[in-house]
Amino acid sequence: MNSYTHPLSLEQATRLRALLEQLGFEFPPKEYTLFFAQKNRLSVAVYEKGPKVLVQGRGVEEFVQFELEPKILGEAKLGYEEVHLPEMFEPHFGVDESGKGDFFGPLAIAGVYVDHGIARKLLDAGVQDSKRIGSDARIRSLAQTIRKTANGLVEMVLIGPQRYNELYEKFGNLNKLLGWGHARVIENLLEKKPDCPRSLSDQFGRAIVVAARPQDRNPPANESGIRCRGCGCVDSGA
Repeated sequence: MNSYTHPLSLEQATRLRALLEQLGFEFPPKEYTLFFAQKNRLSVAVYEKGPKVLVQGRGVEEFVQFELEPKILGEAKLGYEEVHLPEMFEPHFGVDESGKGDFFGPLAIAGVYVDHGIARKLLDAGVQDSKRIGSDARIRSLAQTIRKTANGLVEMVLIGPQRYNELYEKFGNLNKLLGWGHARVIENLLEKKPDCPRSLSDQFGRAIVVAARPQDRNPPANESGIRCRGCGCVDSGA
């Protein structure tokens, strides 16, 4: 594990700075942070937005387990995901979307198959909610990790602006369009992994929208060359 992020309250951020001072960290300036601390090859940044803490470098797991969680967060979660979130490790498809699709670029809907072994490898690699990752380079790196770890059990539907507008006119609202896209990804994944018992989709509307199997099987235009946030398909619960 080479990075870890978690939201903080302002009171927790204050206590974390005091802890880092006690541990002998140095505090060089860094933009957009409440403070930034370094010691050896470990860095701890607390960003103004959130605020949230980002721990990176050598010894991340030890710092989180023995300093951050017990002394600041008051919880023990890292390494205990099987206890706190057992459903995360059960076989399932995780599906999510990124982008708008109507003007600036494609709406990307992606899905991946996860079981206990895959989930553990993805967590150890630092996969998490993409909204908590600020680096595009890190997103691209994790996207490659997801594809490799899932052994090809990954599907993506890209809906470019023209196709998006056509589908929006046909379905009448965004939730139905998203339901179509999510169902399409799930169907494609089922062709690769027909024994998968369940699928987890981001909540964008009533469950019945996704449950209805789409009648339109025409694939949307594939907008090649346009990058989207590649790990959005694996959320914190997917």
